[in-house]
Amino acid sequence: MARPFVYGMSVDEDNFTDRELETKRLRLNFENGVNSIIISPRRMGKTSLVKHVQAQMQDSEDVKVVYMDIYKCRTEYDFYEKFASSIISATSTRIERMIEMAKEFLMGITPKLSYTPEPSSDFSLSLGITPSNNTPEDVLELPERIAGKLGVNIVVCIDEFQQVGEFPNSLSVQRCIRSVWQHHKHASYCLFGSKQHLMSQLFYSRKMPFYQFGDMFFLKKIGVEHWVPYIVSRFATANKVISSDRALRICQRADCYPSYVQQLAWNVLANSGDEVTDEDLDAGFEATMAQVSPLFVEQTSGLTTYQLNFIRAICAGYHKNFGQREVTSRFDLGTRSNLTKIINRLTEKELIETSDEGFVLGDPLFEYWFAHFMM
Repeated sequence: MARPFVYGMSVDEDNFTDRELETKRLRLNFENGVNSIIISPRRMGKTSLVKHVQAQMQDSEDVKVVYMDIYKCRTEYDFYEKFASSIISATSTRIERMIEMAKEFLMGITPKLSYTPEPSSDFSLSLGITPSNNTPEDVLELPERIAGKLGVNIVVCIDEFQQVGEFPNSLSVQRCIRSVWQHHKHASYCLFGSKQHLMSQLFYSRKMPFYQFGDMFFLKKIGVEHWVPYIVSRFATANKVISSDRALRICQRADCYPSYVQQLAWNVLANSGDEVTDEDLDAGFEATMAQVSPLFVEQTSGLTTYQLNFIRAICAGYHKNFGQREVTSRFDLGTRSNLTKIINRLTEKELIETSDEGFVLGDPLFEYWFAHFMM
């Protein structure tokens, strides 16, 4: 039987809930060659959304959707290698055709296929792309050229795209990518990543090459009106009963963050009998906190006293005007000039983010953990 709740990875099929409007809009973009940019905090389901739309379109004869994750790419040519190998692998139906296409569209390369010993396992394609045999433009034109050859449109979905902003000479790399991609008529791009502040820097600033590159998505939390029936139904698949009220309390404790709702619901289910009780809810929450606490300890271990005090101030209800006496009399934040450094550092670590009310903690379980163990 399929697992009722999934967390820590992208979800699909029965584990994917709501996002109906986002799914419709993203699919429309894919079908019409509109570039898409997805920005949101962690655990909002960006990857799940993209893969959900990709799965819906897998039988399309007109559009081929390519997914790649560039988290491990640390240099410009790491990216080009991943980019080219992913596109060739996804648009070839046979292994022999992969090798043929690689040689047809990229000069001076030696394609290699790597297998693991298990007969049912997958393989990887390496092309050996280097500055001496291929220019950036050669590689970046690849989806447009292959789309023309095959008579289809290609959508290239790039996960963890913020890595491009971390490359050496990043600005010139971005300019090069934008200068090529903006002229494509049969290839479009869906760019998204897990580090919201870095993605925002790439796409929101007028000074950056990717400013206004595509349709901007900002994923919000899924509402309880969708979560509650989903949780009740998933418990039912495991032959267990949970009331709508207790399902609502799972949503509230997880603040409707998709990944945390799935994780907490799974821990409640694992700790419950045939029917969920209040004690089961508490046990599930304790199990969830035990799982995430080591991460929070690691995230805060290198923080200065001033940075920890800034977080304490947020937990105490302060979200702006941190230089005022009301705040500084309770929390030592150093000098006023030090506030900018504190904010920048905590933003880089993705412990805080901005909202309409000011600065807030970006993770509901981190806020609970910090308030109970660090105040």
